Parts: sequence; structure tokens; C-alpha cells
Amino acid sequence: MPRSFPVFDLGAFEKAGVERRRALGREVDEICRTTGFLAIANHGVPQDVIDSVWGKAKAFFDLPFAEKEKAKAPYKGYPYGYLGPELEALAKSRNVDTPPDLKESFNGGPAAAPAGMTDEDALAFCYAPTIWPQQPAGFVEAWRAYYAAMEDLAARIMTVFAVALNLPEDYFARFIDAPVSALRALNYPEQHVPPKPGQLRAGAHTDYGSLTILLPQEDSKGLEIYSNGAWLPVPPVPGAFVINLGDLMQRWTNDRWVSTLHRVVNPPPEEGGMARRQSLAFFHQPNWFAEIVCLEACLAPGETPKYGPVLSGPYLMSKFRATVAPNAAA
Repeated sequence: MPRSFPVFDLGAFEKAGVERRRALGREVDEICRTTGFLAIANHGVPQDVIDSVWGKAKAFFDLPFAEKEKAKAPYKGYPYGYLGPELEALAKSRNVDTPPDLKESFNGGPAAAPAGMTDEDALAFCYAPTIWPQQPAGFVEAWRAYYAAMEDLAARIMTVFAVALNLPEDYFARFIDAPVSALRALNYPEQHVPPKPGQLRAGAHTDYGSLTILLPQEDSKGLEIYSNGAWLPVPPVPGAFVINLGDLMQRWTNDRWVSTLHRVVNPPPEEGGMARRQSLAFFHQPNWFAEIVCLEACLAPGETPKYGPVLSGPYLMSKFRATVAPNAAA
């Protein structure tokens, strides 16, 4: 781990007074200007909620392939359900052609569309039904409890971000009161043969939304971030979530904050590079119709925005569709 990899105490921030919050906000601002990655400790997410979804996800991935396939996405580009090995290439979101990634995943979205939502793209994409597996028992309940906990945690982190940007604490609330977030359980299977040239467990990419909350497997290796011209490892921090910024936060802040390039590599076999690895990633995404426009607080006098306005949902949809491996079966 980089020596300077920061760990932020969320509970201490939430208990602090105004001046202390501002000081902690300045620390977060500095982190977000450099790596865009930090660990969140004292987060308040119940351990039983974490343990339950982790165990159910592992049990699901342990099932025979034919059983997992019963929950597969019904067609290429469908966002939710089971996605089998080598059906996605994340580097393609950056127009980099690579072999498909060495992973399988289960993906789920919001429980329901908000009242009055009629946009056909939104209903067919972010609010599409999750294709639930029949096994293991209790999977759906554990998944939904963890998803709800991540929605709450993401909103609390967005409060920290508002303070870090010298904005009112509730500034982002109106953009995330009906988020189109997604939760992915990722399994990087044990490898019995060497990967193809250029093939990674997850190709180099940036995330697309506001922030990502990652729960990696304890003592696992392979997650790396690109910083100052070099790839740096980011091992798990015990008892903490790893947080990284997404593209929309970089656009919102006019490049003041960075959506850091990251990947999951294959460590050498003697360091467990062929071993199985599991993680949970919650991709927090502002409301479908949230317009992401450069914050005035991030513009110097006379400076113009580097990015034009985008709508959160359509931006996400375009990025997601670019990652599906072209030879992926339905």
C-alpha cells in the first residue's frame, strides 16, 4: 500500500463541530485532488449486514455454472443479473481493446423506479428488474439490506464531499434523492492456466458516477491505482471500505478532483495470483435526470468549464454499453 494511503474516520467527522468538520473537509479535498482514493473507517455499517451479503455472494458463486446461469442477464447489455466469465472488458470504456476480463459478477439495481418516472431508457436500463437467483436461500434479503446500507453510506460521504468543496452540507442531496446506483458482487475465479496476453482480472478503467464503495477480500492483492506515472497497489484496510471518485465527480469539479484510473491485475503465482478473489462494489450514481454542471466553487475567476453538461443516467448508460465484450453470448 502507498505509505500515504489515507484512512478517513467518518464517525469522527459526523460528531465534530463546524470548524473541525471544515478542517477534515480540507483533508478530503487534498486527497481528492491527488489520488481520488481513500479508505472510510468508523462507517457505522453493521457487521452482520456485511457478513450476510458476503457469505451469500460466496455461496452463489460456489454454485454450479448451470445454476448461476438461471439468473443470467436475458440479453447482451442488460444491466442486472448474473454475468458469466469473460463477458466484459472494462478497458473498452476508454477505447482500449483488450481480451475480456477474468471475472464473473452478479449485479443488482434500485428496488423500484420513483413515482412518475416515464423515461423509457431509464425504465429499460437503470430501473430494469434485477434477475434474482433461486439459490442460496436468503440471498435477496441479504443483498437488499446491504444495498440500502450502501445508499445511506454514499449519501453521508457526499455530505463530506460538500464540506470539502466549501458547499452547504446538503448541497448534493437534491441530486441523489433517487439515485440510479448499482451493486456488483465480483468473483475472480481461481485460474488454472495463465491469462492471455494483456488479459487482467479487471482492465484499467475509471468509474462512471459520483463515487464507488468497494469492499475487497481481506488480505487480497491485485487492486492498483495509477498515480504520478506509476501503478500503485491498494490492499484492503481492515474494517474499512475503499472509496474512489467517479467520472461525474471529476466533471462536477472541473478536474479539481480526479477520477483515478485503476485495475485489478494478476499478482505473481507465488503471491496468490492464481487464487480466487471476491469483492463487493457499490457504484453510486446521481438521479437519472440529475444535470452534472461544473460547480462555480471549482471555477477560478475568468475560467470556463472543461466539460459540457451531461445527464447522469444517459451518461452512465453510454459508458456501460461500451464495456460489453463484442463476442459476449446472451
